[in-house]
Amino acid sequence: MKMLHVTIHTDRFEDELKFYQEIVGLKIVNDRRPARQMVFLANGEGETEIEIIGETEAKDAGNENLAVGFRSEDPEKKREELIALGYDCTPMISPGPGVSFFFIKDPAGVKVQFM
Repeated sequence: MKMLHVTIHTDRFEDELKFYQEIVGLKIVNDRRPARQMVFLANGEGETEIEIIGETEAKDAGNENLAVGFRSEDPEKKREELIALGYDCTPMISPGPGVSFFFIKDPAGVKVQFM
């Protein structure tokens, strides 16, 4: 079985779309606009996708027990870049040798891990 996508319902559709394109580096692979505020983003065709759905009733989508993780070539450098852009990043976390990561929240409140 293959994971297809993670869905985020948000009242900040444009901010959320910009975050996953500019900060995470994903590309739109399926765009349902203008019929609906809905896009699917991924690294490429056939990859696991992030589905963003704009809904005016959706509020903070965050859940402290849920995180979406992405691999970064240099997590420390990525953290510094995000801090310079005004994001509130956790300190670097290193639970073992060769493993380091940090978290931020996307505009909808979803916890995002870069490792």
